[in-house]
Amino acid sequence: MKTSARIAIVGAGAAGLASASRLAKRLQGAQITLIDARREHLYQPGFTLVGAGIKPASYVLSSTQDYIPQGVDWVQQAAAEIDPEARKVVTTDGRTIPYDYLIVACGLELNYGAIEGMDIALIGKEGIGSVYHSPQAAELTWQSMQRFANQGGVALMGRPHTDMKCAGAPLKYTFITDDRLRRAGQRGRAELHYLAPQKTLFSVPIVAEKVRMLFAQRGIQTHMEHRLVALDPGRRIATYETPAGRTELRWDFIHVVPPMRAPAVVRNSPLPWQDGPFARESWLEVDRETLRHKRYANVFGLGDIAGVPKGKTAASVKWQVPVAVDHLVGDLAGRPSEERYNGYTSCPLITRLGRAMLIEFDYHDNLYESFPGFIAPLEELWVSWVMKTMALKPTYISMLRGRA
Repeated sequence: MKTSARIAIVGAGAAGLASASRLAKRLQGAQITLIDARREHLYQPGFTLVGAGIKPASYVLSSTQDYIPQGVDWVQQAAAEIDPEARKVVTTDGRTIPYDYLIVACGLELNYGAIEGMDIALIGKEGIGSVYHSPQAAELTWQSMQRFANQGGVALMGRPHTDMKCAGAPLKYTFITDDRLRRAGQRGRAELHYLAPQKTLFSVPIVAEKVRMLFAQRGIQTHMEHRLVALDPGRRIATYETPAGRTELRWDFIHVVPPMRAPAVVRNSPLPWQDGPFARESWLEVDRETLRHKRYANVFGLGDIAGVPKGKTAASVKWQVPVAVDHLVGDLAGRPSEERYNGYTSCPLITRLGRAMLIEFDYHDNLYESFPGFIAPLEELWVSWVMKTMALKPTYISMLRGRA
């Protein structure tokens, strides 16, 4: 349809690029502006594969420019301020970008500073790993984990107390570390501990029980309600906050998953939730079915930044973007959209090298089967492994270009 609407998109990650591509296909004459300073595009679902020694760091790297649709203006600056009352975005170099509609897809912030003694410069040193920070950090993590797998000792794994991107990643990295130890013949000389601030291993009860059983079978010790609060790299001591008080554990290898929160550009704006479970980390206040902001009808939130019960995965983005775009286009066309996002997300949960479980679920913890009769969600299958390591990236790239 023809329109002269001004549409600003903050963030050129998976959600931002997929939104720009779909809008460019559906609208003629719209002024679509993509705002992001990053030149490199990161295929974040591949970070765990790099950290496991399965893929090189180059596997997750490409150029943002490769996915910018024709006719979309890319402002290569970060957004510094969002003013939904004045309907404008201000960039770090002082440029003002007015909009009629805004899509916020700026991802999230890894808050390593919330863990006392943790510094990203430590990744790859003193037995410290963290696949989340960057491709380079994932590669350094693999080197640290490989040294541990060849020697044995004590490994501390876990997740943060906050919502996080790909909540299955810490679990799969624990399984992979266990498998690497076994392949090196060192499992009998190693202890694996999984520590989580929550009372369960996964948000979907049936999946949590399956993981609990697999951890028990493989001798992985679980500790619930343990929140990582401090590291002493020199002594290799990790401090955890528990209901009984603080406790210290020694490590030979520790995989740090930092707390996660909204970036400052959202935290310092009127857009976050004001109360409720999503207010603490300042996630964007959106309706969970339409992804439309609850107080600013011309604003949508997609991907990691959206304050919804599920949805911080690339698979969620694939389902979210068409819904939000249809509502935005429906506004311009004067016809309400009936599209709804049901909370779908997917987690190809690697359980050992060569095997994975394809876990798909929605807001209500209902399990999905995209391939009924072929892939059962709670079975460790080679085909799920192939999907994770080979098939998902081409699908992801098609999504960025608005084709999937």
